[in-house]
Amino acid sequence: MLAPVALDVQQQPKGLEIEETGSTYLENARLKASEVALLCGNWALADDSGLEVDALGGAPGIFSARYAPSDKERIDRLLHELKQSLYRSAGFHSAVALSDPSGTIRLEAEGLCRGEILIAPRGDGFGYDPVFWIKEANSTYAQLPAHQKMKLGSRGKAIRAIATEMGSLMGF
Repeated sequence: MLAPVALDVQQQPKGLEIEETGSTYLENARLKASEVALLCGNWALADDSGLEVDALGGAPGIFSARYAPSDKERIDRLLHELKQSLYRSAGFHSAVALSDPSGTIRLEAEGLCRGEILIAPRGDGFGYDPVFWIKEANSTYAQLPAHQKMKLGSRGKAIRAIATEMGSLMGF
């Protein structure tokens, strides 16, 4: 997603886990970016995201990754809770935050991808991707090629919102 910005992107160091104690995606993204920047002494970009299902009052929301122990169990729980409801609209919501090496958040953005929850999974993917249908793409998120995920997905939208400013801020 950051290919247009001339960065040397590295993964978060293995074994480094930042507890997500925020009450919003943006709070969690800020927390992770700031802590990683301080621990590593570098700029850090972090995100947090989740699935919000309208018929479930926005659940699983910020608890999406903790909704059940595995991807399959998370999908099973979601489909069980929705049952045969005809109201299946949902959205993937992502927030990103960029911290400078001192731990100060310099940029942040959010992105949203609207869709609906299918009755059964289609395609291979992680998380809720196999049951999240994107009407404008006529496919599940799991079936999308990478370039469409970047264009239509919540994380791609959030990253694009700050990419140009990142380059200016970081001097390239």
